[in-house]
Amino acid sequence: MAHTSPPRPPAPTTGAPGADAPATGAPPAPRRPRRSPWLRTAGLVAAGAGLVAATVPAPTPLGIGDPLFPHLGNPGYDVLAYEIDLTYSGVNTEPLAAVTRVDALATADLDRLHLDFTHGTVSGVTVDGVPAGFATGGEDLVVTPVVPIDAGEAVTVTVRHTSDPRGPAASGGWVRTSDGLAMANQADAAHRVFPSNDHPSDKAAFTFRITAPSELTAVANGLPAGRDDNGATTTWTYRVHHPMATELAQVSIGRSAVLHRTGPRGLPIRDVVRAQDRETMEPWLRRTPGHLEWMEGKVGPYPFETYGVLIADATTGFELETQTLSLFERRLFTDPRFPEWYVDAVMVHELAHQWFGDSVSPRTWSDLWLNEGHASWYEALYADETAGKSLEKRMKAAYAASDGWRADGGPPAAPRPPAPGQKISLFRPVVYDGSALVLYALRETVGADAFDRLQRRWVAAHRDGTAATADFTALAEQVSGQDLDAFFDGWLYGEKTPPMPGHPDWRSLPARDAAR
Repeated sequence: MAHTSPPRPPAPTTGAPGADAPATGAPPAPRRPRRSPWLRTAGLVAAGAGLVAATVPAPTPLGIGDPLFPHLGNPGYDVLAYEIDLTYSGVNTEPLAAVTRVDALATADLDRLHLDFTHGTVSGVTVDGVPAGFATGGEDLVVTPVVPIDAGEAVTVTVRHTSDPRGPAASGGWVRTSDGLAMANQADAAHRVFPSNDHPSDKAAFTFRITAPSELTAVANGLPAGRDDNGATTTWTYRVHHPMATELAQVSIGRSAVLHRTGPRGLPIRDVVRAQDRETMEPWLRRTPGHLEWMEGKVGPYPFETYGVLIADATTGFELETQTLSLFERRLFTDPRFPEWYVDAVMVHELAHQWFGDSVSPRTWSDLWLNEGHASWYEALYADETAGKSLEKRMKAAYAASDGWRADGGPPAAPRPPAPGQKISLFRPVVYDGSALVLYALRETVGADAFDRLQRRWVAAHRDGTAATADFTALAEQVSGQDLDAFFDGWLYGEKTPPMPGHPDWRSLPARDAAR
């Protein structure tokens, strides 16, 4: 994510743990005996006949214990795939009819299964094709199957629901555009659109089927997998070929032009703009192949099956790295307050996220600095190398502001929770240039060669997965051959910014002075 509303500060383990997992060293919890397939079938038949009564307590929200979003995500299962069917009427203030299918693998015995979901109405739920009970608790949809689910068992939960685009864009989820809809699900707003295990630690395959009036165009992450014309409506299908976090899902519906070009090594590039903006945006869109070549030269091959830019006529206050199709506000490209070099660099910021944040996703939201720090680093480096905007000057300015940023939002790897009701406030300056500053200090400490090897090793080792701060620090020590415990302790967790290696004259100012 990159904030663009001026003024801008100087330059933004697959699966949840099982609920019943014993603590280390504790005796194993007793397990229910596994049931034979015929016994499970008999239970389903009995339940369907009304012979099984639910005895579970009232639903309450769970969560996997993320320090910043304690009720986000759900224990006891690992999502393998989502199939999301959306039907759009053509009016972006009306709820969409939707069906979401969740294929999962149970990692614990479950009497009931929690999904994150809010801002829609559920009309029915099935588990493996059999009607199930459901209720809400906080922002959880709590599903009670007629027969409990065993650890190790594959399960399919299908939810019929609505998906409501009404509400402020700052809340996330659907964003209403001048000609339709788009999505902005960061940090935890995918469950305002579809039921999910809405935490980046549980990545999954995605298939989208979007039915809309035939005069409109629907696009989504990944590559097209079919188009059915039904007269007044058309159904568009897209599949994502690499695991994806829910926060990175993207669906856009509108009067759009879809533009195609080719990137490095034949990579298909697909851009989506309002049809009337096609010529206006072309000078910007044609830059993407060059951006890709530049990034590949820094960190290695692009990690996905396609890339492109989605330019939405909407006001969000940010850009967003939705996987394979980055979301941008139209005004970034039309507002004269944004100079050309700056727009170019912000485009690279979102592209860099495809490696840092999308392919390698954060294990917890406290690892956000790995996403935004790296994207800000490559944004700044690109501006330095292509537009003469000094990286060192930008980092010196960031250093001057760093103590104030830490006082306001916490250190880079231990950020404070977002303000109540303002989840997007998690995206503070300390996770942008405040975290790029950590990378600058690391390069000054280990040397440019070791730093570059670290970056390439990082995205290769954790491709299509999740990783935590501890993984990065361990790899940095391995690649550099240095003991970096003290370095990372101060730079990632210190209340005050450590001295900058190689720049003893740099000073970090109190917040009130840095703002002057």
